[in-house]
Amino acid sequence: MRKLILGVAASAMLAPAANAVDFDVEITNLTNGIYFTPFLAAAHTEGNNLFVTGQPASASLQAMAEGGDISGLVSDVQALGATYVANPAGGLLAPATSTTFNMNTDGTNNTRLSIVSMLLPTNDAFAGLNAITIPTEPGTYVYNVNAYDAGTEANDEILNGGGAPGVPGMPADPGGLAGTGGTGVAGTDFNTNVHIHRGSIGDSDPNGGKSDLDSSVHRWLNPVVRVTITVN
Repeated sequence: MRKLILGVAASAMLAPAANAVDFDVEITNLTNGIYFTPFLAAAHTEGNNLFVTGQPASASLQAMAEGGDISGLVSDVQALGATYVANPAGGLLAPATSTTFNMNTDGTNNTRLSIVSMLLPTNDAFAGLNAITIPTEPGTYVYNVNAYDAGTEANDEILNGGGAPGVPGMPADPGGLAGTGGTGVAGTDFNTNVHIHRGSIGDSDPNGGKSDLDSSVHRWLNPVVRVTITVN
């Protein structure tokens, strides 16, 4: 089975690492017009990851990054004996909103935390907190999280309902502000491994142009998510 890994761009107040027993997690959407598909948060053992930068995406990661399907990753973390929370927001996480949940790793060796979710509307972009050491000292710890490109699909920025692995196009724009008739922004990525996403391009033509995305709404820069951990 493929090792678990998640991409992290974390700025944090660090604390001694070991087994956190009880902690709260808040996930905040930092973007202007991007929605996040159901998150998966997993506390797992050291040495495992949900993705690895510079390496090809697993089939489970591809399904999440292209269509928001976390079922494969849930099966992966279950097989590892991870402590996990799936879909804490009860659906999509809209811009400028947050979701909060509790995790408890008492009686386990699950000392690392990974969190992933797909960005909508994109082709295969996902936010990834990658196997950080769960702090154990009481306090609040803040991590700014980057978006990664799964490297599995061309970033054509065409909204066509695509979302199944290997099917070109973007599944949806939950905000309803995307256009139609785009001819396609990009061909196959030069880097087909997991890598930092270069962001959406968009254009200003709602009825044509290269992209179906609106450059004044759907452009984003890293970081895209803030994760705040409170150790009780």
